Amino acid sequence: MVPQHDTITPMARTAVDIETPDGTCRATLHTPDGDGPWPGVLYYSDAGGVRETFAAMADRLAEQGFAVLLPDIYYRTPYAPFDTSTLFGDPGEFARLAALARALTPEKSDDDAGSYLATLAGRPEVAHPALGTVGYCFGGGMGLRAAGNHPGSVAATATFHGGNLAAADDPTSPHLVAGRIRAAVYVAAAADDPAFDADQHRRLRDAFDAAGVRAEIETYPAAHGFAVPDNPTHDPAADRRHQETMTTFLRTHLEP
Repeated sequence: MVPQHDTITPMARTAVDIETPDGTCRATLHTPDGDGPWPGVLYYSDAGGVRETFAAMADRLAEQGFAVLLPDIYYRTPYAPFDTSTLFGDPGEFARLAALARALTPEKSDDDAGSYLATLAGRPEVAHPALGTVGYCFGGGMGLRAAGNHPGSVAATATFHGGNLAAADDPTSPHLVAGRIRAAVYVAAAADDPAFDADQHRRLRDAFDAAGVRAEIETYPAAHGFAVPDNPTHDPAADRRHQETMTTFLRTHLEP
C-alpha cells in the first residue's frame, strides 16, 4: 500500500514510519520538486483507507507547494486494499470496511493525530510548526478533532464531504471540539448527503459561531464522495473546485 521505509519514488514520495502509542504507522510524505522546506499538511483519507488514488491526490497537493503526510489510518489491523468501484455493492467487502472503521474509535484517532502532527512538524521538509489538516469522508472528522485537540499545532483545517461532523447525541462528535479550535476552518459538504444533513449543517454552524471559529461551510452540488477519483460518485467539476479552493485556503493560512 505504501513504499518501503526510506525509499523515494520519482513522484517525490518518501516513506515514513510514525511511532504511535499503539505501534508503528506506515505513511508517505509527498513533496514538490525542488528545494524546501514547505508548509506541512496532514492528509486523511476517506473510509476506504490509503490506496493509490489518495497517494496521487497527495502528490497533486504537494505540487502546489506543500509537504503532505498521508498516514495509513488502519495501521493497527493488516488488511487488503478496497476497490471502491465495487465496495458499496458487495456486502462482504462493505462489512469488512465497516469493521475496520468501527475499530478506529475517536479516542484512537485522537492519539494518532498527536503522533502524526509531531512527526510532520519534525520533518526537515516542513517549513514551520503551523500545520494544516485535510480530511475526506470518514477522515473529515479526524481532521477537525485534530484541530481541536492540538490548537497550538493546527492553523488550518479543511474537510470535503465529511460525514457525521455534528451528530446529535454523540459525545465524540467533532463539532463538540469547536471551542478549542484556533485554526481557520473550511467545510465542503455534499448536496443531499445523509451523512451530513441539514440538521448537522446547522449544528456545526452554530457550534463554530458560538466558539468564534473562523469557518466557512459550503455545499457543493454533487454527491458524497465527489472529490475522490476512484469513488463511483466522483464529480470532475466538484473535484476541480475542491482542488482550487483547498490550495487557496491552505496558502492563505499556512504560508508566511
